[in-house]
Amino acid sequence: MNDSPTSPVDSGSADPGEGERQYVLRLYITGMTPRSTRAVQNVRRICEERLKDRYDLEVIDVYQQPELAKSEQIVAAPTLIRKLPLPLRRIIGDLSAVDKVLLGLDIVPK
Repeated sequence: MNDSPTSPVDSGSADPGEGERQYVLRLYITGMTPRSTRAVQNVRRICEERLKDRYDLEVIDVYQQPELAKSEQIVAAPTLIRKLPLPLRRIIGDLSAVDKVLLGLDIVPK
């Protein structure tokens, strides 16, 4: 993770394949706490393993950008929000329960 307030991670693909959904995710964290660091590592691993070339992930530190957290009504961190595909979904925690994260993101297991 870099030192910027938001750390967009682009999957590198502008055009997902036919029938594949593009995922737009935002992860809200609170600084470099162990729980926040674990959440970032877990969501990046899940995205690379399950959504390769089909996701955009933005990591937002609520201490550095509190207005974004307020506008999204973030009350706990880490919180992962799936913006797309609709409907919007929220997952709170360090994202270590992979099966629950996959279910929350509506990703079909391999």
